[in-house]
Formats: sequence, C-alpha cells, structure tokens
Amino acid sequence: MIQQKNGVLSFYFQSNLLLRIFLGLVLGAICGIVFQNASGAIEFLKPFGDLFVRLLKMIMVPVIVCTLIVGTSSISPSHLGKVGVKIILFYMFTSLFSIIIGLSVGSVLSPGLGLELAQGAGVAKEANAPTLVEILLAIIPTNPFESIAKGDVLPTICFCIFFGIALAFSRDSKKEEISRAADTVFAFFEGMSDVMFRIVGWIMQYTPIGVFALIFIVFSKNGAQAFGPLLSVTVSVYVGLVLQVVLVYCVICLIFKLSPIIFLKKVRKPMITAFVTRSSGATIPVSMETLEKDMGVPRSIFGFTIPVGATLNMDGTTIYLGVCAIFIANIVGVPLDFSAQLTIVLTAVLASIGTAGVPGAGAIMLLMVLESVGLKVEAGSVVAVAYGMILGIDAILDMGRTSMNVVGDVAGSLVVGKMEGKLDEKVWQS
Repeated sequence: MIQQKNGVLSFYFQSNLLLRIFLGLVLGAICGIVFQNASGAIEFLKPFGDLFVRLLKMIMVPVIVCTLIVGTSSISPSHLGKVGVKIILFYMFTSLFSIIIGLSVGSVLSPGLGLELAQGAGVAKEANAPTLVEILLAIIPTNPFESIAKGDVLPTICFCIFFGIALAFSRDSKKEEISRAADTVFAFFEGMSDVMFRIVGWIMQYTPIGVFALIFIVFSKNGAQAFGPLLSVTVSVYVGLVLQVVLVYCVICLIFKLSPIIFLKKVRKPMITAFVTRSSGATIPVSMETLEKDMGVPRSIFGFTIPVGATLNMDGTTIYLGVCAIFIANIVGVPLDFSAQLTIVLTAVLASIGTAGVPGAGAIMLLMVLESVGLKVEAGSVVAVAYGMILGIDAILDMGRTSMNVVGDVAGSLVVGKMEGKLDEKVWQS
C-alpha cells in the first residue's frame, strides 16, 4: 500500500472539508476585494467555477432517481399500518409548514435585496408563470424517461415516488419469484445510490476550489458590499428555524396535551448532537435513547418512526430552501410569484423523500428547487454565482437545518406514541 503522509494533496484531502469550504469562501472574498475588477484573474478562475456548477448539475438527476426510489421502497407496506400512516402524514404536514415559513421569512426579510451582481456573467430569464392547474398536471410525466433526460425535476420526482412505492409492494409480495426479482431491482438502485454518494463525495472535495473561484468573481466585481447579503441570509434561515419550533412543534405539543417546555428541555441532547455533527444518521442512536429513556416512547414506535424520519423528514432543510430561493431570486432580480412559490413548496416537500442521507443534500435540493422555478444554474450565470455564495456558508446553515430535521423526527415519534396510547407518562413527566 502506498503511503502518502506528506505533500500538498495529502494535506488537502486529510484536512476538514467544512474548514476548507469556509476558507475557500473567506479567501475568495479577501482576494476578490484586493484584486478589484482584475479581468485577468477573473478570466483565469471562471472555468474553475463553471466546472463546479457542471459537476453539480451532472449528478442532480441521478441522485434524484436513485435516492428517491431507494427511500420510498425501503418502507415495507406491511409496516404502513396506523403508525406508518400517522408518522408519514406528520412529516409531510410539518414539511409543508416549514417551507411556507421559509418562504414567508424570505419574503419579509428579503435577504439579498439590493445586491446587484455584475451582469457580465449572464442573467437568468424569467419564465412565464403557469397556472395552478398547469403546475399540478405538469407533475405527472407523459414520458418519464424524457423528463429524466431533460432534467425536469417535478415529473422525475413524481415518477420515482410511484416506482419506489410499487417496488416496495413487489418486495413485500407473497409470491417468492416476484419478491426475489424486486429485491434484485432494489439492490441495483441501492448500489447505484452508493455509487452516487461516492461521486458526490468526490465533488464535495472540489467544492472549496469551486467556491473560491465563484466568490472571488463576486467580490472582485462587487466589492465588500456582498458581505451584507450573506449575513442576511444566515439570519433569515435561523429566524425561520426558531419559528418552526415555536409555531409548529410547540403548537403541536399543546394540541396533543404535551408540555412544550418539557419537550424543548428533553430534545436538547439530540438537537445539539445534530448541530455539532451535521448528520441526522449519526444522531439516530441519541434520538432513540432520548425517546426511550427521557420521553417514554416505546421502541415499537421509534424503531420505525426515527429511521423513516431520517429518510422523509427534512423540515430544517425545507426552511433553508425557501429562504435561499428568495435570496437568489432577489439577487438575480426575478421575483417569485404565487405559482413559483407553490412550485417550490411542491418540489421541496416531494424532494425531501429519500435525499436526507445524501452528503450535501441541502445543496443538491436547492439546485432542484431553483431549476423547478426556471432559475437555471448555468455555468457563468448570475444564478450560479449566487448559488456559489450560498455554498460558501453552507456549513453554518447546515448545522441549524440538520438540528431542526432531528427535532422534527423526535417530535413526530413523540406525537405518534401519544396518539397510540403508548407514551409512558411517568417517564415523560420525570
């Protein structure tokens, strides 16, 4: 085995990725301010930023297809009894409210408003706004393979969900030959998902370079005024996360006669763990321990609801999507009307199924959302530059959204336990 203990490349790959991305943002901003309107440097770095955008677009559709099919087909129909239906409805309900909160906070606080990026990189065009009926009908693809080939996000998501559910029923079939064949199909897509994870991991290693190039261009052309919008979008996301806790989770606790104060006190451990690790999967053992020992929810409930939540529930991410979509639309100067915001709601809720376990899931989902409303992330466009600005602070935003995803998982498990009459009140009150 070849040992690579020294050298620039080994140091680069062995150092913390989040730190590298943040340094890419900071160094890009500093160098851009120092070298104002440096056309030679901009021309040299532009291909590096364009390459990053093309890499992300390359994996967007394969990630949608593989992760959605695996995510939906992982839920056995035999388990979709009362508990399954209730927890899925809970997750969909809270995800719907979270994206509405994200869009509302974005509309009120208007992050990015007033920042006009240099237009030389290209401007996104505003598509004609479709009607509500057209949006709903367009979700159903007439040719799913054409939708996949064109990168039409909503029809692709819809087909993959149908495919995944049908595959789940086939895997659960009592006919051995059907079940065996379905398991083979599932194994194929599961293997494909693993391959996609690996490719995403490689692309994430390039992210610091891509972010540096995109941010350098932003600050070289626009100067220090670009700092304000980055701070505003961060504040907006965290305001949305706080509102999600207060207006959704605490209100739900009150509806089911559960003390919001007790809930907030006992959910701190998984919430902080998720905030630090930025991983819903890594927080699963902590969430389960908290539900069983601190909240009194039986294993028969959280053994199903927590893994499903790690796949389906992304409340924090959908808030992030709403705020960031408004942020990018403000920068580009393309207002999002009601139909566009409805499209974002549908895309965010549907795309949340299956993508939670993907490294960089938030960035990939944001790419889907922007594409669905006609804000094309094309290499060299203003949309791509604004998208790169978001990725530069993605680690800071990801800490909050991952934490909120986990809080939603715990809240759903607690509520279903209460509804099923299996909550140990003595443990809950202790």
